[in-house]
Amino acid sequence: MLNVSIAGGSGYVGGELMRLIDGHPTLTLKSVSSERLAGRFLHQQHPHLRSGEPRKFVKMEDIDKGDILILALPHGEAVKNIDLFTGLAERVIDCSADFRLDSPDVYKEYYGHDHVAPDWLQRFRYGLPESNRKYVRDARYVSGVGCNATATNLALLPLIRAGIVTPTTHVVADIKAGSSESGKSATTSGQHAERAQVMRSYAPTGHRHAAEVEQVTGLNNVHMSITAVDAVRGAMATVHTLVDLDLDERSLWGIYRDFVADEPFVRIVHERGGAHRHPDPKTLLGTNFADIGWSYDKNKGRLVALAAIDNLMKGAAGSAIQSLNLMCGFEEDAGLGFTGIWPH
Repeated sequence: MLNVSIAGGSGYVGGELMRLIDGHPTLTLKSVSSERLAGRFLHQQHPHLRSGEPRKFVKMEDIDKGDILILALPHGEAVKNIDLFTGLAERVIDCSADFRLDSPDVYKEYYGHDHVAPDWLQRFRYGLPESNRKYVRDARYVSGVGCNATATNLALLPLIRAGIVTPTTHVVADIKAGSSESGKSATTSGQHAERAQVMRSYAPTGHRHAAEVEQVTGLNNVHMSITAVDAVRGAMATVHTLVDLDLDERSLWGIYRDFVADEPFVRIVHERGGAHRHPDPKTLLGTNFADIGWSYDKNKGRLVALAAIDNLMKGAAGSAIQSLNLMCGFEEDAGLGFTGIWPH
């Protein structure tokens, strides 16, 4: 059994990490920090964690040293104390955006300020196993993934590996996102009266996750738009491309089957009819699966790649535990076998 501690466990991602660690066959949750909630029981913040022995949040300075430390802090917090954090455990996974990008120049372009610890960027490996498995397996430090980037990357990777989408292809990724993507901190736009029944475009251009997509895919022209919808969880990527190739359904099926053959958490959803003929985030809530599919207009050369995920799982905590499994030599799907519930 390996000991895992979580720094910054009061948010949604922290709650999901605890749930997954509690159900993992070879992990033990050692300590969870929250400066604001220190001394309170975990289940008072995360009511789905009531079973088992009651445990309390601790101050950051009281985090136990252990085998693995997962940082679930707000963006910009992990980087301030990265030397401290990396001294607390043999392996560190940071779920924030602080170490996702390889280049300090790209970081400044998308985040609007210099990176506080640029020397650390090259020491972290990007934690999307489907694109970076061999590097994650040998890493001591792994970054988290952006949920919108994850959905877009998984939509595109089959087509990139098949040579259909190339570095010069223009890609337009339209993402529909649930409210939990914004985190647990109270904001005016997150209040129920403002959030319910919306279809609100909040990042038509310039979304930071586009940088991750370009880094993972090698594409030069990724255009991303994000729309908030009336859902708590889920990210749905509808990715538009124009291709000058003679494709057909048989060849596309072959491309997607080749991609998912060795991927334990990526599934094809592409049916001829019915309510569930395309990927749908609602069928994935609480799971680490990503469902991918496509639609092809041969007459106009328009190929639409689709991907659905639970943003808190495959887009955050689930990919973190999947990466942890690789780092520690466990079965990649250990503790991640939940297949979801339907209906809900």
